[in-house]
Amino acid sequence: MSGRALFVNHDRAANYRFHDRHPFHPIRLELTVDLLSCIGALEPGHVLKSRSAEEEELRWVHQPAYIEAVKALSVPSPQPEIIRNAERYGLLDEDTPYFTGMHEAASDVAGGTVTAVEAVLSGQCEHALHLGGGLHHALPAKAAGFCVYNDAAVAIEYARRRYGARVLYIDTDVHHGDGVQWSFYSDPDVCTYSIHETGKYLFPGTGFVTERGEHHGYGASVNIPLQPYTEDASWMECFTRSIWRLADHFKPDLILSLHGCDAHALDPLSHIHCSMEIYNQMPHILHELAHTYCSGRWVAIGGGGYDIWRVVPRAWSLLWLEMSHHSLKQLLLESSPLLPLPSAWIEKWQPQTSFKLPACWLDDMSHWEGIPREAEITAKNRETLAVAMQEYPEIREQRTISPHN
Repeated sequence: MSGRALFVNHDRAANYRFHDRHPFHPIRLELTVDLLSCIGALEPGHVLKSRSAEEEELRWVHQPAYIEAVKALSVPSPQPEIIRNAERYGLLDEDTPYFTGMHEAASDVAGGTVTAVEAVLSGQCEHALHLGGGLHHALPAKAAGFCVYNDAAVAIEYARRRYGARVLYIDTDVHHGDGVQWSFYSDPDVCTYSIHETGKYLFPGTGFVTERGEHHGYGASVNIPLQPYTEDASWMECFTRSIWRLADHFKPDLILSLHGCDAHALDPLSHIHCSMEIYNQMPHILHELAHTYCSGRWVAIGGGGYDIWRVVPRAWSLLWLEMSHHSLKQLLLESSPLLPLPSAWIEKWQPQTSFKLPACWLDDMSHWEGIPREAEITAKNRETLAVAMQEYPEIREQRTISPHN
């Protein structure tokens, strides 16, 4: 199997599931896959089945004692002494509670992102998407923020060890990509970039502009923490002006991007006030970056997003439409912002939720109320951007190409 873009999936993708009421629910994947199938954007030839991560690969990022604790808590009835130790590993709180089959499910997630990286770096495809990935908060010896094993960090380490690749990691989740940043904080060949709501007000409380890396990795960590209630224009201004400069400076061999879609105004776990438009524009920019700087080599993974009915399926579908060169995405970028979603998808899923499903791919902004402090928020974000990018030169002429060439 080969092609320009592959959709990486695993038969057991739905097994990474804490409980029915948990916000990180795998139905997000099912909703997205069904939406893409309804418009004929996910043919069998697009899909690549993934493997599980090997324990050796997990140990590249996670401490052996932590992996053993995860395994011990994954059985149907863990021993009492094992449960008593769960708290020290972050597996006994309401965010990331242990569950039966946890080790196997988290290994599948990590393996999916490794599969995507291997497909791209081996030349099997130009772009690969693994929506089941994106567990960016997991630390070497502790689970956090719904994340058990850090699939992004494992896959980056795979790219480094197997291919010697310089990796630019781009995190657009509304929460700071802390676990990935700390994993490579001293590595000059892995550049971690995160645009997010400031940690002053939001989990995990990190991601400030002063976090720039250390030792040989100083300067290879970039954070753009934005003010609560930031809207589309300011978010995209900060993203566009920073990411082109960083990519031009770092010149990666591979881009690995994380696409949490929780900066949307409807998301219940953050305070950013963006619309679907940023999830229409950001993948297009990343696509151009990949073709400009690393011969198209681009791996994308999922992440957060907790309005699972109205936001996540549309945002993640837009990402695949961009990666797979689908004609619908070009219409959305150019002239048809209110193209309707397929009626079959709405009719299938509407009976299963109390939320009214959206009628169109993008949001009808004529019904949105503006934020009173927009000018103040924009000015503060520009100050943050200036500080974050002060060590990276401006690009004389931004090179923009069509990724369809």
